[in-house]
Amino acid sequence: MASSSRAVANGSPVVKWVLRLLVIGYLFMLVAWPTAYVVKHTFADGLTGIQDALADPDVVHALKLTAQIAVIAVVINTVFGVGMSLLLVRKTFIGKRALSVLIDLPLSVSPVVVGLALVLVYNGRFGWFGPWLEDHGIQVIFAKPGMIMATCFVILPLVIREVVPVLEELGDDQEQAARSLGANALQTFRRITLPGIKWAVVYGVVLSLARALGEFGAVKVVAGNVGGETQVATVLVQQKYQNFQQDTAYSVAFMLVFMAVLCLVVVALLRPKEQES
Repeated sequence: MASSSRAVANGSPVVKWVLRLLVIGYLFMLVAWPTAYVVKHTFADGLTGIQDALADPDVVHALKLTAQIAVIAVVINTVFGVGMSLLLVRKTFIGKRALSVLIDLPLSVSPVVVGLALVLVYNGRFGWFGPWLEDHGIQVIFAKPGMIMATCFVILPLVIREVVPVLEELGDDQEQAARSLGANALQTFRRITLPGIKWAVVYGVVLSLARALGEFGAVKVVAGNVGGETQVATVLVQQKYQNFQQDTAYSVAFMLVFMAVLCLVVVALLRPKEQES
């Protein structure tokens, strides 16, 4: 035991290579292999699978609905996340630690439980607020608002946990100096705070978007899953696969993966250019 600890501490080449192989093997089995399997079956007949999938009106509607929900949820989460990050870092108040813990709740609670909770609260027949909302013409469950709420809950911590460490590292000296020179809160945020946290916000947005595109459990519970109306792409993949339409399922799954990876690649390519300038 002591000899192995010394080997790790001394940077033994053998130990380094073993650790690298373990990490690479783990990532290969967990990410690369399943993704490659989807890509292989998607392009087994060339572009025919994707063309057939995009010719299906239900697939097109599901992709559009998924994109709409993801974008709306990410915008809401970004505004809320930046504001909440400023509150947690710049302000001191009773219950601050409890609020910080609640923000991480979506990471520990099953999305299905989240969807069920939304149904219990906003259901039009027996929910707490659902009957009143539907009497005023607002349907939440089995409609777009419920799907947006479920997605917002799932991606809630992602922007906040990217921005908070950066705000803590920046400190508030420059903000105080700006206020002492007569800048108001909006000018201070736009000229001092936002430039310092912009890349944290960008990464939070990208993570939120990727997570929103792939959300399944919570949205499935509150969506109703009516093809061509309230069915999102992830649920469509499950339905097509179970109905023995594997080619369409693989094609839609590939498109979701491609959109998520594309976001990460774009940010990775843009950040060095921004830093060099």
